[in-house]
Amino acid sequence: MKKGIVVGSGIAGIASAIRLAVEGYKVQVFEKNSYPGGKLTSIQLGGYRFDAGPALFTMPQFVEELFTIAGKKTSEYFQYNKCEMACYYFFEDGTFLPFPVDKTALLKEVENRLNVDSKPLSDHLSRSEFIYNKTHKTFLESSLHLAKSYWSKDILETIMAIPNLGLFSSMHSVNAKKLNHPKLVQIYDRFATYNGSNPYKAPAILNVIPHLEHGFGAYYPKEGMNQITMSLIQLAKELGVEILLDYPVSEIVVEHNRVTGIKSNEKFHQADVVFCNADIRPAYKYLLKELKIPKKVENQEPSSSAMIFYWGIKKKFPQLDMQNIFFSDHYEEEFHAIFNKKTVHPDPTAYIHVSSKIKTDDAPDYGENWFVMVNVPSNDGQDWEKLRLEIRANVIAKLSRMLKTPIEELIEEEDYLDPIRIEERTSSHAGALYGASSNDRMAAFFRHPNFSSVKGLHFVGGSVHPGGGIPLCLLSAKIAVGTIGE
Repeated sequence: MKKGIVVGSGIAGIASAIRLAVEGYKVQVFEKNSYPGGKLTSIQLGGYRFDAGPALFTMPQFVEELFTIAGKKTSEYFQYNKCEMACYYFFEDGTFLPFPVDKTALLKEVENRLNVDSKPLSDHLSRSEFIYNKTHKTFLESSLHLAKSYWSKDILETIMAIPNLGLFSSMHSVNAKKLNHPKLVQIYDRFATYNGSNPYKAPAILNVIPHLEHGFGAYYPKEGMNQITMSLIQLAKELGVEILLDYPVSEIVVEHNRVTGIKSNEKFHQADVVFCNADIRPAYKYLLKELKIPKKVENQEPSSSAMIFYWGIKKKFPQLDMQNIFFSDHYEEEFHAIFNKKTVHPDPTAYIHVSSKIKTDDAPDYGENWFVMVNVPSNDGQDWEKLRLEIRANVIAKLSRMLKTPIEELIEEEDYLDPIRIEERTSSHAGALYGASSNDRMAAFFRHPNFSSVKGLHFVGGSVHPGGGIPLCLLSAKIAVGTIGE
């Protein structure tokens, strides 16, 4: 039986292990941490549980596919509910805008609360769907680095649609031109941050992202986002995959241009194929020391990072539910500051993302669990201890002002993540959440392929093709397994 080794148990690593096991491989997963999941994990602070990573679940079909190919029923492992609301938006001038997932309900909310014609937004969502339909098979579900991908009718459809894909305009310029209210422009600019990019630089083709929510729906696992990780770990183990925690990999061993295995805890482990779920730049630097990282990958601009506060709040806030976004009046300055690696603005940044009340038992009866995220630059030597204290104070001041409640005195449990901790825990280069940003229209072509010139070596995860986020990480595993022997 052929043997496969997966380095890292992020969502792409687990998906790779499952697919390899289904293909008949004996599989081992080596994870440096004492827990699986990478960024998709959870933390417990007293009586409060927090999802540590992504706050919303889209395109569940790619998770379900893993159970299907294994001959299992998804519902026996993993349950999730569709969200009626994608988000709630709060603005400094007092405007409150619920954002339903359903398109008809969304357009009605926009008309009633912003007092504008909803047709420009309806047209914008139609363009988002058009971009998805013309590009998903080419950019998301295929390897752009294989010649055969350019001999399909899918690539022909994409090429013919290029004039209408927004490759030569920024997200913001298109949003500002097509949408008829500045608050809608702010909201749809925010979608660039779903892969850590700047809407003032990123090509308008990224306006495909809203379709993932409004076209396919927004969902939440019944047991929290960490249920995605734990249900897939359970499936992997039932397929015979061995999950080795506290097993850091020190080297991916290559001999005569073929991968032969890995070294962990000073011991060699043989493998016919190795799937690397580590961030691509540290992988070359620390695990593949004899290989040179491709220049175009090395020179890519890192995505944004995050300052995240996990707060156990000893009060209930009926106006907060699931995803809440508090916008700044200085959001344009903030996006530019983030990607120019400058100190964040005192207000404190483009927006504050607060998630709460995921499950009834995630917090005591009297309180709520708040996941509070602020976009910040990737690490470039900033004084993060100083910045963390400044951002914390600014966030508390802003939320206290907008919620008309002194927040500081309500915090009874607290922890945080910053770019330094993110890099330490997940080995993400500079603490970037999504590997490289998509601030260049050719960014999709610059991402590292899911295979290597070294036979048997494959790459998966958010830092390689097709990009970051749960759906794309799952697709990276599918593409990579599909290229074995190519």
